[in-house]
Amino acid sequence: MKLARVTGTVVATAKDAQLVGATLLVCDIIDGAGKVVTPAEVAADTVGAGVGDTVLMTTGSAARMAAGTSGAPINAAIIAVVDQVTLAK
Repeated sequence: MKLARVTGTVVATAKDAQLVGATLLVCDIIDGAGKVVTPAEVAADTVGAGVGDTVLMTTGSAARMAAGTSGAPINAAIIAVVDQVTLAK
């Protein structure tokens, strides 16, 4: 899993049939302090996240295990909205 911040949305009217109804969000992968590590990854949202939320994102074959994504042609899924991140000093 990776920490990410939702920065935008993606609208695609022409897409694979298995993506119909999926919410696609643009996410920046971040470190524990909130610094962007990898910008602008697209992920299928499974939890109702929104722009500005910090989320947990899973990638690869694990992304297709999230609710509502089984068999869909995705490589990243948002699986949780993060309430708090605490780092040891």
